[in-house]
Amino acid sequence: MQILHLSHYEPIPKAEGVELFEVAVAALQPTQLCIGLAEIRSRQHDFARDTLEQQRRYLRSKPVPLVRNQTGDLWMIDRHHRLRALLELNASVTTFGYLVAEVASSSRAETLRELQSRGWLYLHDGRGQGPWPPEQLPTSLLDLQDDPYRSLVWKLKKEGVLRPQPLIPYHEFRWGAWLRRRPLPPFHSGCLEPALPTARRLARSPAASHLAGWKGEA
Repeated sequence: MQILHLSHYEPIPKAEGVELFEVAVAALQPTQLCIGLAEIRSRQHDFARDTLEQQRRYLRSKPVPLVRNQTGDLWMIDRHHRLRALLELNASVTTFGYLVAEVASSSRAETLRELQSRGWLYLHDGRGQGPWPPEQLPTSLLDLQDDPYRSLVWKLKKEGVLRPQPLIPYHEFRWGAWLRRRPLPPFHSGCLEPALPTARRLARSPAASHLAGWKGEA
């Protein structure tokens, strides 16, 4: 399998001046093979403190960019972590989304090829291996694998080591792939601490300056 290479992509259109609609999270198909469980658990902790009305206001403020094909099936281009977190807590939860593209086909395979041509699929698995064929993408958020390097990058971004890049698809996975090729102490999504000091130093080093969101030394 090849090393991660995500050179071409179309920026994700912003939710400005668009119509939002409510949709069941369980009906949304993912466009990536994995997530970082550390972020999932953190988001669940945050959601547990919110009322239902607070949760709905938050979801409306963070609408999901969606692609729809001719049969009405929907693929989410972002927000996988927060929605996986919610879906684990409530199987009937809904969210708000907006259309960024419509595919003139009723075929799942053709829809996935269109998404791939736009750079809107992440086809590497939780061990960084890939790209796998688009048909191997699960149809449910609940079937996404854990990638501990994605968890590690989430933590670095949360600490302010990295600058968010919301319009770049799978930005955190690019950082994860870069860190995966560097020597780090053993860690996993449930225990990131052993790798954090080295990961912080590497992420701030000039060697990472080519990656979007690099901030350098504090």
